[in-house]
Amino acid sequence: MQIGILYEHPEWFELLFNELNRRNLPFTKLPADALLYDPTAPPNLELVVNRMRPSSHRRGHGNGIFLVRDYLRHLEENNIPVVNGSPAYAVEISKAWQLDLFRRCGVGYPKAIVVNHASRVLEAARTLTFPIVFKPNVGGSGAGIVRFDSFDQLAAATFDFGVDGTALLQEFLPARGQSIVRVEILDGEFLYAIRIWPDLTSFNLCPADICQVPDEIAACPVDTPGKKKLRIEREDPSPEAIAGALALAKAAQLDVGGIEFLVDDRTGQIAYYDINALSNFVTDAVNVVGFDPTAKFVDYLERRLRR
Repeated sequence: MQIGILYEHPEWFELLFNELNRRNLPFTKLPADALLYDPTAPPNLELVVNRMRPSSHRRGHGNGIFLVRDYLRHLEENNIPVVNGSPAYAVEISKAWQLDLFRRCGVGYPKAIVVNHASRVLEAARTLTFPIVFKPNVGGSGAGIVRFDSFDQLAAATFDFGVDGTALLQEFLPARGQSIVRVEILDGEFLYAIRIWPDLTSFNLCPADICQVPDEIAACPVDTPGKKKLRIEREDPSPEAIAGALALAKAAQLDVGGIEFLVDDRTGQIAYYDINALSNFVTDAVNVVGFDPTAKFVDYLERRLRR
């Protein structure tokens, strides 16, 4: 039974490939930046694992973002099971859609306005409390996020709306302890959580190894020269925080993913701000969280194959 691994990043998935090989599970690599398929001939695959990342456009692979969306629908049209299929991917590539899921699930989240033209940015900002961030709708790893501390600063700016010409203006909440929490979900259950102390000078948080590489020009391996490692620790979120993350994962139809939140230092309330359909898991996971999440992910893939 052949598994298709649909991916874009050249090195993020070596642990996954190695675990599949260790278990003698046959798989084929489907590079999203060089994808070819015949709509009249369904691929001979038992299961497809979608590992596409919207930040791919920063690595010269943006040509895969919207074709992957259509390819996933093609697979589903031909009854080929997909891990993180087209509904989950739609959430991954639209922060605007994530806002509706936050509202639907009744969780706290920063107020935001969706806009697609520079002429409407100042109008949108008048309904928000500064500081705010300008956030492209299709981002990934903090791509294109810019903070503004005043209306005058915003009025003097130029804007990059990203690959789909859409962006959010969103209130920037002060995170208690200057840290955020990422909750990892697998098959509808809590897998683990980590607390991250981000570099406050940048929004470029790499999900693969919690590292930062200028402009993501490299593949982000652990030994990348000049990389800034961030402080991370295992976290035990409150039952309320886990319940909110699970509700969001269910609403987004995530088979596997990461939900990020912070605690607003002004109010003490939880605020969710990002739904990630791509989980590369934390580097050195055994030492950080006490087990190998890649092995558990492949356990899940084997269960899917048996279905």
